[in-house]
Amino acid sequence: MTPRLDAQMAFLTEACRLKSVNRATRLCDGSRYENSGEHSWHIALYALVLAEHAPQGVAIDRVIRMLLIHDLVEIDAGDAPIFGSHDATALQQDESAAADRIFGLLPADQAESLRALWEEFEANQTVDARFAKSLDRFQPPNQNLAAGGGSWTEYDVSYDRLVSRVGSKIAHGAPTLWDWINPRIRAFFGV
Repeated sequence: MTPRLDAQMAFLTEACRLKSVNRATRLCDGSRYENSGEHSWHIALYALVLAEHAPQGVAIDRVIRMLLIHDLVEIDAGDAPIFGSHDATALQQDESAAADRIFGLLPADQAESLRALWEEFEANQTVDARFAKSLDRFQPPNQNLAAGGGSWTEYDVSYDRLVSRVGSKIAHGAPTLWDWINPRIRAFFGV
């Protein structure tokens, strides 16, 4: 039992490093940038609280698990802000290598299970993954609205750019949430 527990603890210790990865989104009070550990916890809480707005067939416990692990690869690959510029192919390769390393710290059965869950989230093909991905996109606009624009101001984001990069993804997996936030976003941008 000790080698298994040793491996699990090595993974959990490594996961702590996610708290050192800063994101482009400010906290709701605008006081500082959030870190990826905070983001993962916050959107898992979003899933718990907003579960009733999920499309039919969503298993919210799976969504929460996806959201808790979805950004672990940022420990190695860093955060790629949605409105930033980056090489998508290189980022995908970096994240895949990070997933190999980080999930590989776990015992083989857990490594395989969590890696498969991470890949499901990334592929965005199942109803669970689509809702999880939508929540991942839904939280930052709420924080930007609360912080008076946040990263939208810093990245000179327009309403149309926000809709194409974020809104369409929210609407795809959580149309009720997009219908709720879109009027607030439109009012912020004056459209």
